[in-house]
Amino acid sequence: MDPLIAFAITIALITIVSLWYRISPFFTLIGGAVLFGLLAGMTPDATMLGIIAGVGRVFSAFGIIILCGAVIARLLQEQHQIEEIVADIRRYVKNPPEIAGLSGYLLSVPITCCITAYIMLNPILDRLEKDQTKRNVLLYLAAVGSIVSYALIYPTPVVIPLFDAFSGGMSPFLFDAVSIPLSLAVLAGILLFFRWARPDPAGPGNEMLPHPAENTEMVPVEYTGIRWRAWAPFIAILVAIPVSFLLLQLSHASMINFIMLVGAVTAIALAPQAVRAPGVSQGAKHAGMIIFDICGAGALGFVIVQSGFAQNALGQLTLLIPIILVPFILAALIETAQGSRVVTAVITAEVLAGSTVAGAIHPLPLILLISAGSCIVSYVTDPFFWLVQRTTGDDIKTVVKNYTLPIALAGIGILVVAIALEYLVFR
Repeated sequence: MDPLIAFAITIALITIVSLWYRISPFFTLIGGAVLFGLLAGMTPDATMLGIIAGVGRVFSAFGIIILCGAVIARLLQEQHQIEEIVADIRRYVKNPPEIAGLSGYLLSVPITCCITAYIMLNPILDRLEKDQTKRNVLLYLAAVGSIVSYALIYPTPVVIPLFDAFSGGMSPFLFDAVSIPLSLAVLAGILLFFRWARPDPAGPGNEMLPHPAENTEMVPVEYTGIRWRAWAPFIAILVAIPVSFLLLQLSHASMINFIMLVGAVTAIALAPQAVRAPGVSQGAKHAGMIIFDICGAGALGFVIVQSGFAQNALGQLTLLIPIILVPFILAALIETAQGSRVVTAVITAEVLAGSTVAGAIHPLPLILLISAGSCIVSYVTDPFFWLVQRTTGDDIKTVVKNYTLPIALAGIGILVVAIALEYLVFR
């Protein structure tokens, strides 16, 4: 069967199974890999070997990073230090919607999971605003803010596979010099969107914050300085970056694993003994769920590449649409089918690596194009969509308006910037 037709059938069935059964993406993606391999003419043995190789490659790339991020998140949560971090942000940012968006934005990168960052912020934002409508606005902003940084900033599990596949020797500092201002501009645009859609959504002047030691009532917070202990794992990660480059002279791949290990070790060392063991255990369980879902994506992506899809199907796509839009549209299709931005990044990187499409576009805008595509359709196949729907209690139409639409607008904004960079800067 033509690889493009096989790909379309596989994506369609993954979408249907995801919606109908709501099972772990790992099984739907592994099933999709088996189906695609057989439809594309691969032998059963070659298909299974491709699945095994794809799982192994992704696990080796992400295992340490995601485990460390999950452990840091769990230990902070067990000690109520996320509340302290939000309280510190409150010292400099007074408006509740800005606090919510910025908190999600900041936490999702070192924690390496936007959904985990949202779950951690949920109870804090619940107590930060008592009115349900205003509280829901904060939840939407935290969700969208966490996705913006997660999709754009190196090193996150979305950007790492794209950077590894397409950077071509480009420095990650150069990439972040573009992506961080861009992501902050996108976040500012989303805040303006919510202000336009809901004038004064949470209202200024709410000076109440949850006290870290309280779970049931709101009390005024006495600011006595930065909670350095809560920030310590993140500070350790930042300090480890120049150490890894200047002293240890590590490669990019080694550096990412090293700095996350430093952050996790710092969090473990500072945690009280009563918190340390259960925090590490719970963090490891959560990391396992994330890692295996991503490994399923690696399996599907590797089988697609082994089938010759990149050479055959991408050539057909470039005849139908401008080559600059191929990475964007391919990422949008994959995101629509299975809902995970990390999965989208892994599969798209596998498919495009070494192709004529990747060779025709500068690495920086190419990565931005794929990140933009991963934001366009965050709907029913996206597990984050259903989490936000459950936590806000809103109907589907409202969640689409306040979650799907802002993220899609962010994707369009990133697309425009990527095209502008390609044609105005790098050509």
